[in-house]
Amino acid sequence: MKLAVIGAGSIARWVIDALGRDGLEPAAVIVRGSTPEGIDSVRSVAALPPGVTHLLDCAGHSGLAAHGPAALAAGIDVVTLSLGALADEALAADLTAAAEAGGARLHLASGAIGALDALRAGAAGGLAAVRYTGRKPPTGWSGSPAEAVLDLAALTEAAVHFEGSARQAALRYPKNANVAAAVALAGLGFDATQVRLIADPGATGNIHEVETEGAFGRFRFEITGEPLPGAPASSALAAMSLLAEVRRLRARVTT
Repeated sequence: MKLAVIGAGSIARWVIDALGRDGLEPAAVIVRGSTPEGIDSVRSVAALPPGVTHLLDCAGHSGLAAHGPAALAAGIDVVTLSLGALADEALAADLTAAAEAGGARLHLASGAIGALDALRAGAAGGLAAVRYTGRKPPTGWSGSPAEAVLDLAALTEAAVHFEGSARQAALRYPKNANVAAAVALAGLGFDATQVRLIADPGATGNIHEVETEGAFGRFRFEITGEPLPGAPASSALAAMSLLAEVRRLRARVTT
């Protein structure tokens, strides 16, 4: 396994440090700016060192769109946290076609949510409904379309600012809806998964809740996520999930 990374933000730097401790220091980083010391930086997939087998996307939707198809077409597997980008049907088609042409795979890290294994298993037998609720403090929605719906600074109680499908959420909230996309891809798909997004001044963290029912029965899962140290906008579990996916792909026995 020879790795490269897209991005040099807080998640990318955490992942790069963790990979180094696993003896898997990336061969290069695709970035537009500065990179971690001691790692070569390049601007494109074509400039990557020979022999790269996996490209880890830590740069968001734009990074996956810019470099994912080229990597897949070149036979390089891509591991991404940018699941919401797949709500764009044209990009999803481009990635699929590139993977087929290059004989590569696009691996979806679970990101900031859990219980996706149970959701996938339930989908195999038939699901009747899947509902995802994302709840954050008002400041967690700053810079998002929530600002056009609510006066975030004046909220004194929880308020819903979006209800709709996972596809609508992912396209409207590209920096906030990767969890909704992960739930959709594991279960009923982008159009049948229901999403509700809430600004809650009483929330102490980013709270993700999944409720589903089907032939298997029903379950409810909730997690309160912590940010990476020094990076309040970045989910610690999302970064950890990318490392976990690399370890899973490397292992001879997987779960």
